Amino acid sequence: MHKLQLVFFCIIACLLVIIIRLSYIQIIAANSYSENRYLTTTRISPDRGELFDRNGEPLVINRATYKLFFSPQDIKEDDVLVKKVEEVTKLGEATISARIQKDKKWVSVTGGLTLDQKEQLEKSGLPGIGFEKEVGRYYPEASLSAQLTGFLGKDLSGNSTGYFGIEGYYERDLAGLPGLFKSERDVVGKPIFVGVQEVVPGENGRDLYLTIDKTVQNTIKRSLHQGIERYGAASGCVIVMQPFTGEILGMSCLPDFDPSHYRDFSETYFRNPAISDVFEPGSIFKPLIMGAALNEKAIELSDTYEESGPIRIGQYTIDNWDKRHDGEITMTEILEKSSNLGMVHVGDKLTPPKIEAYLQRYGFGEKTGIDVQGEVSSSLRKRWAPIDYATATFGQGIAVTPIQMVTAFSSLVNGGWIMKPHVVKKIVSDDGESRNIEPKKVRQVLKGHTSEQVKRMLEQVVMHGEVDWKIPKGYRVGGKTGTAQIAVEGRYDGTKTIASFVGFAPVEKPQFLIMVSLREPSSSIWGSETAAPLFFEILHELLMYYTIAPTS
Repeated sequence: MHKLQLVFFCIIACLLVIIIRLSYIQIIAANSYSENRYLTTTRISPDRGELFDRNGEPLVINRATYKLFFSPQDIKEDDVLVKKVEEVTKLGEATISARIQKDKKWVSVTGGLTLDQKEQLEKSGLPGIGFEKEVGRYYPEASLSAQLTGFLGKDLSGNSTGYFGIEGYYERDLAGLPGLFKSERDVVGKPIFVGVQEVVPGENGRDLYLTIDKTVQNTIKRSLHQGIERYGAASGCVIVMQPFTGEILGMSCLPDFDPSHYRDFSETYFRNPAISDVFEPGSIFKPLIMGAALNEKAIELSDTYEESGPIRIGQYTIDNWDKRHDGEITMTEILEKSSNLGMVHVGDKLTPPKIEAYLQRYGFGEKTGIDVQGEVSSSLRKRWAPIDYATATFGQGIAVTPIQMVTAFSSLVNGGWIMKPHVVKKIVSDDGESRNIEPKKVRQVLKGHTSEQVKRMLEQVVMHGEVDWKIPKGYRVGGKTGTAQIAVEGRYDGTKTIASFVGFAPVEKPQFLIMVSLREPSSSIWGSETAAPLFFEILHELLMYYTIAPTS
């Protein structure tokens, strides 16, 4: 009888323990013991969107790569493994040895391995190594558009993310949305196949079709490389814009970097000087002030100016770049001869308040809004002295970015409109849905009639140029040279300049506007002898490529 009572009390005690435990789980610690404790969620990475030029030619596409990892506890011969991995990956034996941490079950070694590298390591039959498939970026045209497109790197959490250029600006569109796989598991972590098995679909990244034309990009990069070598320049940029739409057909600056090996370059190479650097434009700025004065009727095209000698403004003396004074000259001749004195006269007629107003209307002092990560804005003075207004008329004492300069200059030839520059033409979703990026008019700066006047003036500038340029026969071309001294420690260095040329063709209805700039050319400091010849070389190739027929 006593044995039965003992068994009975044991059973009661067990039941009480179970009841107490269940009460604790269901009432007191309900949150900790919810079904989510046994429900695991796995992230399904989407495919990243790819980049194509305006004609569908690939610029940046995806390619399967592999991540190498070690299972240190399974490695048998450390030295043999290290030598084989070094032979294939070139990571360095010390780096590889440091990854063999025997107290860990899994250690990441490196990513970005090609299929060939993966197969070489697999054939070795060495225990303790494994691979995970991942998606990397592949650049069919190598560094053709590196600073423009940016690159795909890793954030602090190890996740892929776009940096600089288009990759950075359009990160959300390109990255897509990850999917989720929810799976119910038992207490030891094994899937319960009769339990919850749910897939929440993600969304692959969107493909971007750019305004860039790969042929144009190839042309300007090749020509720029040759021009930098020929003229002994430290660096250079070329921008090609469609002035009526703001579409960037080509944008290249050198030196640049290889996006496939971006880790081998410092961050200074990632900056796109076309949107991230400021410079004093020099004489390429003069047509903007001339256009403003004509637009305000402060001057007439038939007006003349008596160029007799230097001008004194306070304690400062202003003279022409060549110290020449040609007497009575027309407004067009002021641009042809690149007369600083003539431009100060035009600025006086326009008046200082109007100079400030037009600088703002042209877009200086604010970003253009181009869809590329890294754009900076130049700033306009808050306080202006008389000498500042005078020097601004010929592009000195004012800083702009190349993309600001191109955008403003395009208004001189497109009917007077500031167009928002852009590099993406179309965004296409994985399901085929397409969204076009339409040209955007920001504001009208000049009247259409004024624009026509300035175009004709700039055609005369090319026809009566300081140098015998190789103008394509039968084509009407307009443009302006610039030579701006570089300030070093607060003083201008006459031996260091930025040589530039901005031009367009055909004059009747410009199909493209081209800006060429070379920093510190050593063969000649003048834009007329460096940047201008390079412009005409590029122009000739683009006229042929677009099969634009001569007018005469």
